[in-house]
Amino acid sequence: MFWYGLMLALLLWEKEMAVVPVLHMAAAGLACTLLYKWLKAKTLRPRPFEFYREIILSVPPLDKYSFPSGHTLHAVAFTLVALGYYPSLAVLLLVPFTLLVAASRMVLGLHYPSDVLAGAAIGALVGGASFWLV
Repeated sequence: MFWYGLMLALLLWEKEMAVVPVLHMAAAGLACTLLYKWLKAKTLRPRPFEFYREIILSVPPLDKYSFPSGHTLHAVAFTLVALGYYPSLAVLLLVPFTLLVAASRMVLGLHYPSDVLAGAAIGALVGGASFWLV
């Protein structure tokens, strides 16, 4: 929801100047979703709360499997794309938010640290590579 809000805010604030960055973010998000769903179906890694009974699930998972963290993957990709156009959003908004997203996945009992690190790495690859295509 945060990312849609950011895209809407950019369009309202920057008007036509934000169309290319917002479309770029949307395309990166679509690529992330396709890759994430494919990886989840291939790895079938159970979530930590299913393996360790002492982990209390705080929120229901969006899907069954753990690897990679889709929230982290998307947060990193969206952040990199947005910062490519609006670097001033880094310190006070996007980097702290992305770090909180990554940490929350483990705190909520939804992901292992390796799921989050892999999600961040894949998101960085998608976000970075997307600039070669634009």
